[in-house]
Amino acid sequence: MSSTRQLSLSSVLERPDRSRRRRGLSRRNRPLWMLIPGGVLMVVVVLIPLAMAVYMSLLDLNQYTIRQWLQAPFIALSNYVEAITDSPLLSSFGISISFALISTLVTIPIGVAAALATQNAYRGRALVRSVFLVPYVIPSFVTATIWRTIMQPGGIWTGLLSVVGIHPGLWLNGPNAFWTLVIVEIWAAWPFIYLLALSGLQTIEQDVFEAAALDGVSWWEQLRHVVFPNLRGPVALASVVAVLAHINNFTLPFVLFGMPAPDNVQTLPFLTYIQSFQSFRFGLSAATAICSLVLLAIPLFIYLRVARLDRTEAEVAGA
Repeated sequence: MSSTRQLSLSSVLERPDRSRRRRGLSRRNRPLWMLIPGGVLMVVVVLIPLAMAVYMSLLDLNQYTIRQWLQAPFIALSNYVEAITDSPLLSSFGISISFALISTLVTIPIGVAAALATQNAYRGRALVRSVFLVPYVIPSFVTATIWRTIMQPGGIWTGLLSVVGIHPGLWLNGPNAFWTLVIVEIWAAWPFIYLLALSGLQTIEQDVFEAAALDGVSWWEQLRHVVFPNLRGPVALASVVAVLAHINNFTLPFVLFGMPAPDNVQTLPFLTYIQSFQSFRFGLSAATAICSLVLLAIPLFIYLRVARLDRTEAEVAGA
């Protein structure tokens, strides 16, 4: 009897271990199966077109050889050499970086200020939040068309400048074209910073602000020691995403300025389009696109590296 009881007891104790092992095995395998659809989509949408672009960049592909592009002459890295030395790639890269950095640096304080203005509840806050999102939900080609009309010679923009005593000049051509692109991009992009900053503010407990108010902490000290530290992560992520989005924005300059566009607004996507569909140098445009991809990966790698270091430091501090 005692041996039978011990056997049953041992079987009961061992059964959870076996079930736990089966459960753990299924949990390890389940994410791998769930990744298959995303992996297939990534291969079809990203990796295959990227491989085709790399192969095209090694060919002398133009309007004469595009019909049989697999038999186009193989010229190795000549397109890359031409893209770096003879084409305006570096100039377009400088324009793209300047445009992206200026737009991001201006939209960050605007977005954070708007998030702070709509954080606390008051009458009409829902309406204010909806109005703030209007520039973000309007399609880029609609935004570009509206601002193209506003900034035409004799339009609303030039009329307002004339009223305040400023010579309007030309805003869709000449040296002012770059600043036109920056102004329109700031107007359209700042709600993205606002959304992520607002989401960061929602993670702060209201009790923290109430305790700070009871202790007599000033508004600036609350911003400095409570709000800004909690917004560092969301705003950093929003800044990197915004920089990449600004650089990759093709619709806005294309619709805003048309063709031929001024040289000082020819961003990297614009240059790729010109080389493909204006000059019909498809191999050169593919090489330009690959170079642009490498250049754009630099800020993303820096952000991921910094974010990983911050997480490691936080884990060490928590341990």
